[in-house]
Amino acid sequence: MINILQAIEDKNLFRPWFKDEATWTAWRSFLAALFGLDMGTKARQIYKECTKRPTLPTKQCSEAWLVIGRRGGKSFIASLVAVFLACFGDYSKYLAPGESAVIMLIAADRKQARVLMRYISSLLNNVQLLKPLIAKETLESIELTNNTILEVHTCNFRTVRGYTVIACIADEIAFWRMEDSANPDIEILNAIRPAMSTIPGSLLLCLSSPYARKGALWEAYKNNFGKQSDDTLVWQAPTRVMNPSVPQRVIDKALEKDPASAQAEYLAIFRADIESFVSREAVEQVTIPGRIELPPVPGIRYKAFCDPSGGSVDSFTIAISHSEGSRRVLDAIRESRPPFNPDSVVAEFADLLRRYWLNTVTGDRYGGIWPESKFREHRIQYKVSEKAKSDLYRELLPLINSGEVELLESKKLFTQLTSLERRSMRSGKDSIDHPFGTRDDVANAVAGCLVGDTKKKIAGTWGTPATYARERAPRWGLI
Repeated sequence: MINILQAIEDKNLFRPWFKDEATWTAWRSFLAALFGLDMGTKARQIYKECTKRPTLPTKQCSEAWLVIGRRGGKSFIASLVAVFLACFGDYSKYLAPGESAVIMLIAADRKQARVLMRYISSLLNNVQLLKPLIAKETLESIELTNNTILEVHTCNFRTVRGYTVIACIADEIAFWRMEDSANPDIEILNAIRPAMSTIPGSLLLCLSSPYARKGALWEAYKNNFGKQSDDTLVWQAPTRVMNPSVPQRVIDKALEKDPASAQAEYLAIFRADIESFVSREAVEQVTIPGRIELPPVPGIRYKAFCDPSGGSVDSFTIAISHSEGSRRVLDAIRESRPPFNPDSVVAEFADLLRRYWLNTVTGDRYGGIWPESKFREHRIQYKVSEKAKSDLYRELLPLINSGEVELLESKKLFTQLTSLERRSMRSGKDSIDHPFGTRDDVANAVAGCLVGDTKKKIAGTWGTPATYARERAPRWGLI
């Protein structure tokens, strides 16, 4: 058997991709550590700097976590590892009849995962000794004659089950997002690990530039970096340590423009200015199991808040609540996901408001006078909230932590609330918002509904059947 470092040195295999020795020194050290191979003096020094471990590994790791700055070369190296495992490993004795060994390629989306596939295709098709192994090739999969398949998989914990996995490449894992999951990285890995358990020498290789101090990458780093283990390797290095060809001026310019972001992007330092806004446990404590919606009850004063949308990108959402003493109770949530007709959604939401004896709704400052004019057509008054979204979330947090709210059982609401991030701004005031690539339309409507404009109570916001009939309906021409 040839090892991966020998394959890199072989001109008939991967040597053409490693002509510039100086730019690949650190990666050779990593590959030696990953597979438990002998290291020279320079490689040992790099290993100790990037792992903070005094002792060298003695065997192949079962899990490796790469915390590497951008443009460091991690996607190519991961692809090389995938090709090496697929072509030089024999997994036939671990497979049942009709079963194939799978190497999964997962990224934030399938398009990003195809970057790995392009590297893999190039390595296989341009090495004459390996090209005959290709039995079938498509845009997202390559099937080899040795009953091994390298293929792109969806970033979803439901769709990665049912396979026999010899390796999983989890690319940019710190940035995985799913609309119905606050922790897609953890859930996906938990679904994959059992599929690898029957294959000796299977490998979970997770790689990413770091982001916030949360998620699977941060947990692996926190629990294993600098700690001796033959099973789990955590490797942290700035961009230029792994790829000296990246100009220092590019990094210096980024550090000058946005230090916090550039330190994560190029220096591979987890961001300290971003943290989770609210814990899953706190939201679970105030969520009433099985309560999907509460019907309108005479004598109760209701309140509504909406997050408008034009129908092409964001959802159009509305939430209704009431108070019971010091407690805020969420009664109803509606969401229209794009694409939709905004006029139809306004009409639908107006009918919902009238069910709860409301002819006024508060909302954020969106689209100028558009929401106001559209709701007016349905005899609903639209009031612009006095508070920004971050302020609404900031006031909602103590209500959740103290158990003073009752939330409906909604996976969308739970996911959006627990995904919110608190960012430290240069102005000194924190910003609370959804992570890049996700949404918080439902959470925004609920926060506005439960918190609202407490400094100045907006006339007409609360509704009961009596006040609706006595005061508001005549004023709006409803009776």
